[in-house]
Amino acid sequence: MPPTDAQRQEQFVHPTAQHAKKKGPTPFMIEPIKAFYVFLIANFIAALYAPIQDCDETFNYWEPTHYLSHGYGLQTWEYSPDFSIRSWSYVGLHAIVGNIRRLLPQSTKLSEFFFVRYILAFICSLCQVLLFRVVSFTLNPRIGLLFLIATVVSPGNFHASTAYLPSSFAMYTSLLGTAAFMNWRGGIKTSWGIWWFAVGGILGWPFASALCAPFLLEEGIFAVLALLNDRQRFYEAVMRVSRGVIAALLLLAGDTAINTFFYKKVEVVSWNIVRYNIFSSTGGPNLYGTEPWTFYFRNLAINFNMWFVLALLSLPLFLIQKAFSTKQHGFQSGIRTVVFLSPFYMWLGIFTIQPHKEERFMYPVYPFVALNAAIGFHIILSAFGNSNPKTLVGKIPARLKLLTVAGVLLLSLSIGAARILGVYLAYSAPLKLYKPLGTGVFGQQGRGGRGDHVCFGKEWYRFPSSYFLPRDMHAKFIRSEFRGLLPGEFSEARTGFGFWSGTWLPTKGMNDLNEEDMSKYVEIGQCSFLVDTQYPESHYPLPPNEPDYIADKENWDIVKCEPFLDAGNTHLLARVLWIPDWSFVPEKFRRKWGRHCLLQKKG
Repeated sequence: MPPTDAQRQEQFVHPTAQHAKKKGPTPFMIEPIKAFYVFLIANFIAALYAPIQDCDETFNYWEPTHYLSHGYGLQTWEYSPDFSIRSWSYVGLHAIVGNIRRLLPQSTKLSEFFFVRYILAFICSLCQVLLFRVVSFTLNPRIGLLFLIATVVSPGNFHASTAYLPSSFAMYTSLLGTAAFMNWRGGIKTSWGIWWFAVGGILGWPFASALCAPFLLEEGIFAVLALLNDRQRFYEAVMRVSRGVIAALLLLAGDTAINTFFYKKVEVVSWNIVRYNIFSSTGGPNLYGTEPWTFYFRNLAINFNMWFVLALLSLPLFLIQKAFSTKQHGFQSGIRTVVFLSPFYMWLGIFTIQPHKEERFMYPVYPFVALNAAIGFHIILSAFGNSNPKTLVGKIPARLKLLTVAGVLLLSLSIGAARILGVYLAYSAPLKLYKPLGTGVFGQQGRGGRGDHVCFGKEWYRFPSSYFLPRDMHAKFIRSEFRGLLPGEFSEARTGFGFWSGTWLPTKGMNDLNEEDMSKYVEIGQCSFLVDTQYPESHYPLPPNEPDYIADKENWDIVKCEPFLDAGNTHLLARVLWIPDWSFVPEKFRRKWGRHCLLQKKG
């Protein structure tokens, strides 16, 4: 008599799936709750101290969120109803979180900003520990431990874990989707895997959904093999995929409904993003700069140091191990490991050949960098730990091996910490500059009056968002040497049905060609405050539209200045890492500093 569905579910372990069977305790096994605390500490540090790396985070996400919560903010062309390539669903979720903080005592706009970051840190940690748990029991507890280490010590995680960007959101869903696809305990969870990658693609960044392709290919291969022996399992595979696709389509319909409410016309934003980036006839993202093919290799080497090298080597190491191993792990186990390793190579290959490159484009694949590196390091440690005295490695004393491994991990930790500290010291000034205005202070304290204009010239892209400007102060732009398109402002008109009419009212001066629009500027006489940066070590003549406002003591008072790295006059090594300013450090390796200042108009 064939087993019933209930019996099949209860006894289910996929054929030859040894990785899905429970493993005994090992010295490397860490309880998930302890791992969660480690992830949470690392991510909370990022929430507190990570500078905003990309002005896209400010203008495309923090500013629209500020508009939803406070009724005004800067608007990029992407939010113009003429283009509609940003999702209000994604922004709205963060606005809800920020408004929860407004219900609590002593609320300020700055407290909202950091509250959103704290929630992002918590969500990221939860996603990370779920994948850590699955990796530990699916592959090996030591791989899980190495995954944890590779994640928390990497500067990449410091940047991405709490960044308010769709690519960071896609990183969260990549963690969840991968955990679902990897976990075969209690049944194959393809539907959940498809769902999480769809969430990342529809609410976040559409291209991130491609990361599930290797897992779906695996599902297809095993479904075809099952068709030859067990048609019931083939039909189950079809149903799993169908349920995931239907759930994704329902989510797409919901996202479309929300964006239709805001844009006041039917908009499938995820399709608009794909159309602009791939099928645009106006130049698409390449208008914003191109980089050589080495860009991501250099960037990932800086953000993951040795872990990136291990990630690159992971597949060759696995194939070598399989070729020389005397153990029989089975065809399916080998295929699964290749599938786990594939997303990293696929993503890196696809984006390396794209002309337009940005660091944030790698965020969705960061979990796979850590996973591949952990697998690669595990394979090396397995070979290095060989105790057979007939081999060369076996003759090395165990204590020396331990010291070597500990030294390598300590070196990685030191390089990662030097990078994180270096980034914070070099670029955190914009997050600390606005306190004299009353930023973060409950009440009406601070310099300036309600509605004053805080202006930005050449430093426009360092503006951390309107959450740092209290008492309805508005950010404005004065003309510099930049000749691209600057953000405008959401209309503050109250008209038509519902709220937030600035999301659907027609805009002026917006274009997708990155062409300058003169209406985005104000005269400097309208500025109550001005933000500028001065580089004393720079001896090049200043361009006509970027004078040294800090030196203009006749018209401006210095309110506050913070150190800011003079990257143009600092050695590459000192730009990449923090190097202490000790007497024995050669002068050429010492950092050169400018100052990032808030100025107030005299009179």
